[in-house]
Amino acid sequence: MSLDNTPEQSQLGRASAYADHYDAGLLFPIPRATQRDAMGIVSDKLPFFGADLWTAFELSWLNARGKPQLAIAHFTIPCETPNIIESKSFKLYLNSFNSTVFADAQAVRERLRRDLGEAVWRGSDRSAGIGVKLLAPDVFDQEPVHELDGLDLDRLDIECSQYQPAPELLSADLTQPPVTETLTSRLLKSNCLVTGQPDWGSVQIRYNGPPIDQAGLLAYIVSFRNHNEFHEPCAERIFTDIWKRCQPTQLAVYARYTRRGGLDINPFRTSWPQALPANIRTARQ
Repeated sequence: MSLDNTPEQSQLGRASAYADHYDAGLLFPIPRATQRDAMGIVSDKLPFFGADLWTAFELSWLNARGKPQLAIAHFTIPCETPNIIESKSFKLYLNSFNSTVFADAQAVRERLRRDLGEAVWRGSDRSAGIGVKLLAPDVFDQEPVHELDGLDLDRLDIECSQYQPAPELLSADLTQPPVTETLTSRLLKSNCLVTGQPDWGSVQIRYNGPPIDQAGLLAYIVSFRNHNEFHEPCAERIFTDIWKRCQPTQLAVYARYTRRGGLDINPFRTSWPQALPANIRTARQ
């Protein structure tokens, strides 16, 4: 059974009443297949592994005595799930915990894990878990800030004239021996698919294969500037375009977007099984 939710049916761009009592019905899953189909990605034969790493900075609830509790939450949602969760609905859902009593942080974690897992797997005959980790205030000062490792493409003085995704800008020298490189840029920007609001991000590209033309890669990243698409398919579009145009033997794309409404979304896609990157925020997040 497929899910028919569309972004236009969500709360994006609409005035919303903020419920402060728990309501799992606020979560609005959107099928990944719609945008994957448009990119030629077959959902049951994904060309990548990976996950979407979310961070929630505005999570609070009440203990048994009515005293507010709070935490930072990290969520790991596998890229194999048939749905993403529309981010405004995620925020509304988290806000519904504000005046709700829970026995302890573990009870909150289990409720989050159950509700979010149901939403991202809804409409599928498959089911699996998602990762939920809560950080208490006494460990907040242990949360690091670190920029993405790699050679900074933004050092290049290039001319930019295309602001919609232009994969034709990508190329690699197939006559040269393969290289292993990690390249980064802070100039990734796209817009919300529904509201057009700007989404600012950084991206890290790791690959093994023919050397990729760095100027063309940076111009390609910049070409997302006026593109309307959610964070997750943006990362998958970058992966797919580089994979097709530059023919690496291995490729990993990691995008970290600045938070909106207390949430950041950080998609990671890789051509080979590997450990997920640590969910460490950049300075802008």
